[in-house]
Parts: sequence; C-alpha cells; structure tokens
Amino acid sequence: MNPGLLLRAILAAVLVPGTVVGLMPYLIVRPTLVPSSFDISIVSVFAILTGTAGLALLLACIWRFGLHGKGTLAPVDPPRTLVVQGLYRYTRNPMYVAVTIVLLSEAVLCRSVPVLIYTVIALACFHLFVVLYEEPNLKARFGASYDEYKNAVPRWGIARKPYEGGR
Repeated sequence: MNPGLLLRAILAAVLVPGTVVGLMPYLIVRPTLVPSSFDISIVSVFAILTGTAGLALLLACIWRFGLHGKGTLAPVDPPRTLVVQGLYRYTRNPMYVAVTIVLLSEAVLCRSVPVLIYTVIALACFHLFVVLYEEPNLKARFGASYDEYKNAVPRWGIARKPYEGGR
C-alpha cells in the first residue's frame, strides 16, 4: 500500500469508526464512568477479548480496502475495485459486523444500557446506509460482478462456503 493511501486509510479509520466506537460510547458513559466500577470478571475479560477481536477484524477490513481495493472506507475515497477477498468472501459487510461487535463489548464492559441502545441504533443506521446507499452505488460502479457477489454472499449472515469469484 503506498504511503498516501495508507495515510488516507488511517485518517478515514480515525474519523469514521473511531468516532462510532470510540468517541460516541465515551460521551455516553462519561457522566457515569467511575474508575472503581471496573472489576476483573469472566464477563469483563470476555468483553475485552471480544472487543479486541472486533477491532482486529475492523483493521483487517480497512487494510483489505487499501490493499485490494486501492481506496478507503470513506465514501469520498472508496475502493477502486470490488473487494471480495478475506472476510468479504463470507459476508458482504464485515466492517459493520466488526463495529457492532466492538460496541456490544463496550456496552457489556461498561455495563451500559445507553451504549447498548446506541449499538442497536447504530446497527439500524448501518442497515439503512447499506440498503439505501452502498448497494445501489456498488451496483452502479461494478455492475454484473457486484450482482454475482451479492447473490453468492449474504448481506449480514455468513456464507457456508467462501466466495470464489472475482479472483
């Protein structure tokens, strides 16, 4: 990945998912955040591990956008080619799934119903954005290759077999 694209990808990652999984949950829990309220329990360890896995999945998707798609996750700087490698072979929206995993982990870790409600709202917004903007845009940009991919890989679920097209 060239340095300019890497810088744009980092900037997009900080601005978009950084705001969704970092700033917003912090602003929600900040008024009630009490440092002594954190304890080490099986649930908190599970939340930390799950959240870390979600962040790793998110970073892998961002990297894939740059490496294979030659673009970023920002709608103003999208991938130039259809990304159908890595996690995209199993689900069409792994970035949104990863963000949702991180948010759920934060809600559990902070024991925050407001963060859980925020997560549900974010997931609804992701769905609407995918259906109303991303899918029509991808169809217009990539045509038949996107149709083939869309028919083979579920929007939110996980495909039983990895997508082999587009190679």
